[in-house]
Amino acid sequence: MLARVANNLFWMGRYIERAEHVARYLNVNYFASLDAPNEQSQSRQFVLQSMLFMADDLIDLESELDEEKVLYDIGLNPEKSFSIISYVKAARENANSARDLISTELYEAINKFYHFVLNYDVDNYVKRGLYDFSIQVTENSSILRGKIRGTLLHDEVYAIIMLGINIERATQIIRIINSKYRDATVALGSYGDTLKNSYEWTTLLKCAESYDMMRRFYRKTPTSINTLEFLILNPDCPRSVMNSLNQVKKHIYVLSDEKLPSKNSAAFQIGKVKAKYQYKVIEEIESDLQTFIQNILDDLNGIALKLENDYFHY
Repeated sequence: MLARVANNLFWMGRYIERAEHVARYLNVNYFASLDAPNEQSQSRQFVLQSMLFMADDLIDLESELDEEKVLYDIGLNPEKSFSIISYVKAARENANSARDLISTELYEAINKFYHFVLNYDVDNYVKRGLYDFSIQVTENSSILRGKIRGTLLHDEVYAIIMLGINIERATQIIRIINSKYRDATVALGSYGDTLKNSYEWTTLLKCAESYDMMRRFYRKTPTSINTLEFLILNPDCPRSVMNSLNQVKKHIYVLSDEKLPSKNSAAFQIGKVKAKYQYKVIEEIESDLQTFIQNILDDLNGIALKLENDYFHY
């Protein structure tokens, strides 16, 4: 297949995953704030800042934010590169460029998703439609992943799409952790609790659709330690960074025919990054979370650039 088409498939997967995570973050943060146990976490400005920080960490958080403008910018503003509508448009454009390699069922689902977002009433969305819009985006994203797994041959095309999905999933989970850690340091806990017991850890798990499974695994109330351990290091949590790295390593071997990858290959770099985090301990990560976040984002970007140079460069 042409490198350009492979690049389109890779980014189609990334944009689908990105749209879903931003939509879920909007939904969970906006509505979870209504039940937050302290005044700071319930503050509308606090919630809007959190949304913008996750979607676009280059924004100015000092100025007063307008709720309808923030929701419009993140959801349906086609002029903003970080908006959900921009991600869905980009996913469809990439699917168009690889039309002959994907199934009709997958393409039709992407097209349906695109027209849903494109035709969603902006006035309804910013005033009362956030819940409906965000739920529809996450459900459409899940449908697309189902079509990818259920209608495509599990060959190179599938592997490239899944590489994009899993690299993006790990990246978005880290961005969500970064944003909620910032929220937790600002809001602190409630009723005398410390940062480690902040309500924001519960919100973080719900943003990653992992709250119930985390409670089942630990049988404890979420704290900074068990939340971060579950979302970063637990290989059985489908949203964890470790699970995503395991999937990336699995799929790269569909593209690489080297039994022992050379030290300059993408497969070698992926294995090296996976090994680096496989034996981390959560206490070490939590003691300097900001440095860890920066390091792992750099590693994920490095993997994506290596894949681009080795397989997608044209």
